[in-house]
Amino acid sequence: MSTTIVRTADLEQRERHADCMERIAAEESREAFAELFEFFAPRVKGYMLRLGASESEAEELAQDVMVTVWRKAGMYDRRQASVSTWIFRVARNRRIDVQRRTNKPALEPDEPMLQPPAAEQPDAAVSRGQMEEQVRAQLATLPEEQLVLLQAAFYDGLSHSEIAQAFGLPLGTVKSRIRLAFARMRGGLDAPE
Repeated sequence: MSTTIVRTADLEQRERHADCMERIAAEESREAFAELFEFFAPRVKGYMLRLGASESEAEELAQDVMVTVWRKAGMYDRRQASVSTWIFRVARNRRIDVQRRTNKPALEPDEPMLQPPAAEQPDAAVSRGQMEEQVRAQLATLPEEQLVLLQAAFYDGLSHSEIAQAFGLPLGTVKSRIRLAFARMRGGLDAPE
């Protein structure tokens, strides 16, 4: 008999909490919110502590969850879940969000990817400049039909099939002209000065 009384009391309490959520959503009832806050805030805090949060973090998360209850009460649907299920789902999600933010690895100041590039050595800069001049000179010797396709491939980033479509050429022609342009440039660049 006592089990029936507890279940009836639980059902009454669930209905009362659902009514409070609806009053918060419809009329921003501070009394309804105070009732839910008094009941759920300590329970959410205890839940956070059991999940491994520190005392202050658990308190902050409980406050944040209850603010969410106030702001998003209109999203609650009593036909979908009980208020406690809805609130504890919000609490769990908040805890996961906090863990994701805090578990990001700290950046190491000596990380090579975070360092500025090393200054180019003068001999390397001269060598690179000479190579660029040679490449430009070789590009100038290419026939127009090869040069435009090479530029489309490397400056515009087009694939061979895209070039064929853009210039109205067969794919094989595009490939052979680009291959010939490479061979001609390689021959000019490899030639002794």
